[in-house]
Amino acid sequence: MQFSRNRKMKATRLAGDQRAGIYPHSIQFYLQPPLENISLAEFETFAVERLKLLKTIENLGVTYVKGSQQYKDKLEGELKKLSFPYRPQRSSEQEYDIRRKDHISHFILRLAYCQTEELRRWFIQQEMDLFRFRFNELLQENIKDFLHFNNLKYDTISNDVKMELQEKLINSTYGLSQPKLEEQDVYKVPFQAALDLVRAKKVFVKAGFAFIPHQEIVTIVLNDFRTKLSKALALTARSLPVVQSDERLQPLLNHLSHAYVGQDYSMQKNVGKISLDQIDNLSLKSFPPCMRQLHKALRDNHHLRHGGRMQYGLFLKGIGMTLEQALQFWKMEFIKGKVDADKFDKTYSYSIRHNYGREGKRTDYTPYSCMKIILTNPPSQGDYHGCPFRHSDPELLKQKLQSYKLTSAGINEILELVKGMHYQLACQKYFELTHNVEDCGFSLNHPNQFFTESQKVLGGGREIKKESSQSDSSQRSQNSQTVKSLSKESIADSKPAIAAPLMEMEDLDEFFNEVE
Repeated sequence: MQFSRNRKMKATRLAGDQRAGIYPHSIQFYLQPPLENISLAEFETFAVERLKLLKTIENLGVTYVKGSQQYKDKLEGELKKLSFPYRPQRSSEQEYDIRRKDHISHFILRLAYCQTEELRRWFIQQEMDLFRFRFNELLQENIKDFLHFNNLKYDTISNDVKMELQEKLINSTYGLSQPKLEEQDVYKVPFQAALDLVRAKKVFVKAGFAFIPHQEIVTIVLNDFRTKLSKALALTARSLPVVQSDERLQPLLNHLSHAYVGQDYSMQKNVGKISLDQIDNLSLKSFPPCMRQLHKALRDNHHLRHGGRMQYGLFLKGIGMTLEQALQFWKMEFIKGKVDADKFDKTYSYSIRHNYGREGKRTDYTPYSCMKIILTNPPSQGDYHGCPFRHSDPELLKQKLQSYKLTSAGINEILELVKGMHYQLACQKYFELTHNVEDCGFSLNHPNQFFTESQKVLGGGREIKKESSQSDSSQRSQNSQTVKSLSKESIADSKPAIAAPLMEMEDLDEFFNEVE
């Protein structure tokens, strides 16, 4: 796959028969990488839209029972909205385009999510859930075509053997009746290839083989898909140095693995609407746990190290704290500790003004998103930044949640989500429990989103409440937005928009690292 600066470059034109041959099915194993030229603008668009899809799949998988009608309806709606294939359709120009998009976008995110074991696990799980949904939408004849096309040759038993095992097959497979059994093939595979079915006691096992009716073949195909994808990600990781040598791609790929695709919180529409004497009360009612933890540490220790100052300072800026308020807030707290007023003015005030774009390169820095907090700059001993759900010991997290007066049942729900590495969903559950709502009605992606949504529920001041409504509206339409930092115009000119901000943030981090 090669890339061009020209945003208007069209896909290689092929005759209808040739197009049909490239993507003959609405699902695939992604065995062959794309070979065509695409523009960097298309690269960005495809990547962001698939990332939105996978994040939706993650949220739906925890909110609803996978395979339930609600789950299927909502996922189908998302696939339609983002123009991804989900069931066979007649060959057409539009069908080719969405299958091409599916193919290319998968490989782009494969590049971004092969970098660490944690990223690989997350990517594999979401891609498997997407594949399972699509496979279950196929008709039986489509499934046979798909298996044949991908050379998936599972041994079928004869009708005589099927009749001999009929009673055992029906008793061991949920929803299988004699008429259904007569209509479909039964596959004989080594039982280790069907461990999920064996573990759930959903399949008949004899002499080391599992006998799987056609209606359950998705489990076996899914195991093949997972194995191939896992190996492919490992190989991709080994080739990353070559890919990252391309200065156009490196910042894009680094950004995608922790990209935020929701509302932009760099604009302070509530600037000046928060007073300093409100902060303590707001921290208890409307701060997400990461910011509540930082605020308490600041009040207790009268100091935060550089990671905490960055994470908390930008959050406060995002909820409306002015530069003058920020200077006063931090100074009052630091001089209660070991920092006198003169040292604060000489050492720390510059970094605060820098955050607000008043020093250095005059960049107006953006509050950290959940993904940035979770995946970058993990806290070390003496630090209080990071995500409590990601970076805290489970027992310490449990004690912290108990101190917040959450119920035992609620704490157990949160810990189960944390165990499954659903950190943002755990925070979302925390929001629901602390605000006494059954369904918060949004997908949590940003600490400042938590704050504005909390103010909406609690009925805060008029301006803040109005801003929360705007946030809610933006959240409902977030799938039509693009990541602000990934500007198409800049990428089209081969100047990735995220490159400059990232470099500026690194320069700022260097400065802060000198001041602990």
